[in-house]
Amino acid sequence: MKFEKVPCVLMRGGTSRGPFFLESDLPREQAELSHFLLAAMGSPHNLQVDGIGGGNPLTSKVAIVGASTRPGVDVEYLFAQVSIDRAFVDFSPNCGNMLSAVGPFAIEAGLVEAQPGETKVRIFNRNTGVLVEAVVQTPGGCVDYAGQTTIDGVSGTAAPIRLIFRDAMGSKTGALLPTGKVREEIEGVPVSLVDYAVPMVLIHAASVGLAGTETPEALEADADLLARLEILRLEAGRRMGLGDVSQIVVPKLALLSAPRAGGTLTSRYFANSRRCHRGHAVTGALCIAAASLLKGSVAADLAVPDAARPNTFALEHPGGRTQVGLERDASGQLAAASLVRTARRLFEGNVIVPLPAFAA
Repeated sequence: MKFEKVPCVLMRGGTSRGPFFLESDLPREQAELSHFLLAAMGSPHNLQVDGIGGGNPLTSKVAIVGASTRPGVDVEYLFAQVSIDRAFVDFSPNCGNMLSAVGPFAIEAGLVEAQPGETKVRIFNRNTGVLVEAVVQTPGGCVDYAGQTTIDGVSGTAAPIRLIFRDAMGSKTGALLPTGKVREEIEGVPVSLVDYAVPMVLIHAASVGLAGTETPEALEADADLLARLEILRLEAGRRMGLGDVSQIVVPKLALLSAPRAGGTLTSRYFANSRRCHRGHAVTGALCIAAASLLKGSVAADLAVPDAARPNTFALEHPGGRTQVGLERDASGQLAAASLVRTARRLFEGNVIVPLPAFAA
């Protein structure tokens, strides 16, 4: 069997990790691209032992980056969630953690010219159609990964990367409230169906018999709970206009409860129907923050705003805390949301795949 070498860079973005590819090096047709990514990551296999995946949803992610011809956009980013135990690649969601490494990757790949001090990279996410600005530290015109910023879920310190979401309402459905309702019921459970950066089903943990402080391991071990949550998610997807979502990971789901450590809310966020995030997704944190501003929503009912910092939202999760900055317009509506992540370039070289997997 012959093999093909394809250049890639392994990067940590926020609390996720995966290979970054230049769009020009990969197949363009989605079925061929999926076939290649499965071979590169080693799926389907629970350890992804025959590829470079990490055997966990947070380390089975791929970023594909290319130059953009859109006005006001520097680069375009396509995110791929590669399934571990089945031959499926989901292109429906965005990943805000992986997004935090797109700016540094684009600069070092020569797609964006670095500026003295810091460089703003305007990124169009093809999965959701959302434009995000990433502010990357570039002293002397070079990307600097070293710094004193810490984020929960990652050891050590690194340079800050600020992500600013300016048009994230209705990322997949076209509306902040796809059903037009702030609160409704599914199977007798009150929910809020909200789409800001990612479509989500927000549930008060107590309404399904939980405290909201359970560990991810405990939640994943409760088969009856997972089955019930998936019923709620499937119906939410139908109501949100997403159709049959049984084979994709959106809408995402979060169990919310009151804060315990001085934050605004507590969340248990599900990366897919069987896995609870050990920390929290960036896009999920943004969506919950936006929902907390909607009077009558599940999130707003539980939120404890900080009167001294009304434009700061602090989300407590199993890995610690994620802080979101909120910008409001003159009418008080959410105009933009931002947060700080870190990233690191880990490895660069070639991923080697069987030639039949590379059909371009």
